[in-house]
Amino acid sequence: MHLFHHRRPLRAATLGLTALGLCAGAAVAEPAPPFTELLRQAQPTAPRLAEARAEIARAEGLARQARALPNPTVGVEVENFSGSGPFRGVDMAETTASIAQTIELGGKRSARVAVGRADLQAARARAARIQGEFAFDLAAAYAEAEASERRLQLATDQATLAQEDLRIATALVEAGREADLRRVQAQAALQAARADVEEARAARATAFSNLTALVGAPAPITSIPVSLLARAGDAFPAASLDPLRSSAYLAAEAEREAAARRVRVERIRAVPDVTASVGVRRFNGDDATAVVAGISVPFPIFDRNRGNISAAQAELSAAEARLNAARLEAEAAVRSGSARLSAAESRLRAAQEGERTAEEAYRLTRVGYEGGKLDLVELLNAQRALGEARAQSINAAVERLSAQAGLARLAGASPFGDVR
Repeated sequence: MHLFHHRRPLRAATLGLTALGLCAGAAVAEPAPPFTELLRQAQPTAPRLAEARAEIARAEGLARQARALPNPTVGVEVENFSGSGPFRGVDMAETTASIAQTIELGGKRSARVAVGRADLQAARARAARIQGEFAFDLAAAYAEAEASERRLQLATDQATLAQEDLRIATALVEAGREADLRRVQAQAALQAARADVEEARAARATAFSNLTALVGAPAPITSIPVSLLARAGDAFPAASLDPLRSSAYLAAEAEREAAARRVRVERIRAVPDVTASVGVRRFNGDDATAVVAGISVPFPIFDRNRGNISAAQAELSAAEARLNAARLEAEAAVRSGSARLSAAESRLRAAQEGERTAEEAYRLTRVGYEGGKLDLVELLNAQRALGEARAQSINAAVERLSAQAGLARLAGASPFGDVR
C-alpha cells in the first residue's frame, strides 16, 4: 500500500508526473536492488565489513603464531687464539659448536594458545555485531533514500497544486470575483513550494550519496524501484528476544573471556624459562673433541612482570564493566523495542487516516473556492495541511521500519529477510 494517494485535476496530475520525470530522469540509470539483495552485494564492498574481516584475519594469524615454539639457538665460539706465548696463532684454539633450546615452563604455550583462540572468537563476535549494526544502518539509509524520493514527489505535487491554485486565482481576479491581492498570495505560495522542491531535491541527493558510500558501491545509487517502507517484514516479538543473545552482549562476553585469559598469560610469564644447550668442543692443541652441555635459568630479581599483570587485571576489570553495560543496554533495548514498534505502528495508522481526511478536506475546500464560497486563504491552509499530513505518513513509515530493524538487530538476524 502506498503511503499517499490523492485526487487532483487531470492537468495537475500531468504536470506533477512531468516534473517528477524531469527530476528523476537520471535516477533510473542506476537503481538500487531490493534491500536483501543490496545487503548481500554489500558484503564484499562495504568498508566497515571489510575492516571486520581484516580483524578476523589478523586474529587468525596471531592464533597461529601463538602455537609456535621458541626457535633454537645455534652458536659457534672460538677461544684461546691470537694471544701471547703458547696461545699465539690458532694452534691452541678451542672451538665449540652448540645448540640451545628454551623450554617454556608453567604452561606458557598452552596459555598463549588459549589467548589466541579467545581473541579469534572475540574478533568473530565483534564482526557479527558489526554485521548486525551494518544491516541496521543499511536499512535506515535505504529507507531514508526511499523517503527522500517520496518527499521530493510530495514537494513536486505541492508545487503543482500551488501552480493550479495560481491559475484559478488569476482567472477569478480577471473575472472580477477576487482582488488582485489573492493572485499575489497565490504567487508567493507557488514560490515557496518551488523552494521546497529544491530543498527536497538536495536532501534526496544527500540520502542517495550516503547509501552509496555505506555499501561501497562502484557506481552511484540513484533510485529505489522496490519499496522497503511498504513491504517491510514482520518484526520479532520482544517477548521472544533474549538480551543475553544479542550480538553486542556476545561480543562483550567474548572480549571479557579473552581479557581473563591474558591475565593468566601475564602471571605465567613471570615463571622463569629454562634454556638447555648441548654442543661439541674441539681442542686443536690436543687434537681432541669433547661434549659440552649446560642449563641456564633467569634469576627473577628485577623483573617479575608485575606491571604487565596489573595492566592485564585492569583490562579485565574494564572488560567486565563493558559486559555489564552491554547486558543492561540489551535488557533496556528489549523492553523498549516492542513499545517503540507498537507506537510507530499506531502513529503510522493515525498518519494515514489523517492523510485521507486532509485529502478530502482539500477537495471540498477547492470545490468551495472554485465556486466562490471560500477564500483563497482557506484553500492555501487546506493545501498546507494536506502536505503536512503526507509528510507525517512518510516519517511514520520510516520510524516503523527503524523500530522493526532495531528488533531484528537485537535478535541477531538480518532485517526484512522476507522482502523480495
